[in-house]
Amino acid sequence: MTPMHQGRLKVLVVDDSCFMRMAIRGILAKDPQIEIVGIAADGIEGIEKAIELRPDIITMDVEMPRMDGIAALKQIMAKAPTRVLMVSTLTCEGAKATFEALEAGAIDYIPKNISDSSEAQKVFREELLNKVKQAGSSLVQFGTSVKRSIVPSPAAITKSRFSKRVNCVGIGASTGGPVALQEVLSRIPANFPFGIMVAIHMPKAFTGPYAERLNAKCSLEIHEAKDGDILRPGLVLIAPGGRHTSIIRQGAGLTVKTDPTTLFPQYLYIPSVDQMMHSLAEASNGSMLGVVLTGMGSDGFKGMQFLKTRGGVTLVQDEATSTIYGMPKACIDGGVADEVLPLEQIGFEIARIAG
Repeated sequence: MTPMHQGRLKVLVVDDSCFMRMAIRGILAKDPQIEIVGIAADGIEGIEKAIELRPDIITMDVEMPRMDGIAALKQIMAKAPTRVLMVSTLTCEGAKATFEALEAGAIDYIPKNISDSSEAQKVFREELLNKVKQAGSSLVQFGTSVKRSIVPSPAAITKSRFSKRVNCVGIGASTGGPVALQEVLSRIPANFPFGIMVAIHMPKAFTGPYAERLNAKCSLEIHEAKDGDILRPGLVLIAPGGRHTSIIRQGAGLTVKTDPTTLFPQYLYIPSVDQMMHSLAEASNGSMLGVVLTGMGSDGFKGMQFLKTRGGVTLVQDEATSTIYGMPKACIDGGVADEVLPLEQIGFEIARIAG
């Protein structure tokens, strides 16, 4: 399915909470680019209205009576494939359900963070509007799913032209990134001789469960990063949500340092891909491969630009396989992408640098 460019975005709201249905409807209906075509109080009604109304986008609660959001999502993707945004609680269980939904075909998620705080309400309102509009411009291939790759043996991996210039890897992603990153990391063997640092835009409650999920599904060792962690061969560290992460050189090692967001007010996205990339390029003296995957905006471009000045190499995901092409496009348009590859080839290319 190609992005939608004409007419208003037709949205179906599915949530068992009357308050949330009205809140979401009230926020979206005020935007002239959006039309609310229906609401549903549970998964069964959501399926019926998805088939009947054929909306462009569905916002789907996870926990509902009669049929939960995951089960409803799977039936909708089978019967009336649609762009679905999950509305997820900021809890460990909410995170686990969200990642299951993303693997089942949801395009993205919206953290449910409604409280008496006017700031929390403002953040939810802005994120909801932004993500609905992102979904409207997304590239989605319905009927396909990310499959666990067969990792080739070391003997089958030919040497990369980047090999002599790389001693570590930094990866950044946003919308579409959770599934894309799993695809990339699943193609890299456990004996990969370099450390990998990842920054992906996620809330604080999600990065830990996400790292655990990846660790269970990939050959590499994968953990949420914490202060003092050392980047080492075969280890993937996921930058924690709610903070910015830097890599600093301590002795002969590359060490994680996290900081509150107030120290880096220039960064809109948290954790910042730019900050992670810039610091890793500096700490490694440019002996690094920088990778930018699918995501909205341009986070990562400045970090990749700095990496290029330090002699590092860069790789970005192509448009055809990106859910949102913003982050890769910024790198390509800015002239800082050494190579552009489809998602299914990126993990193999990373593995080849060890050849």
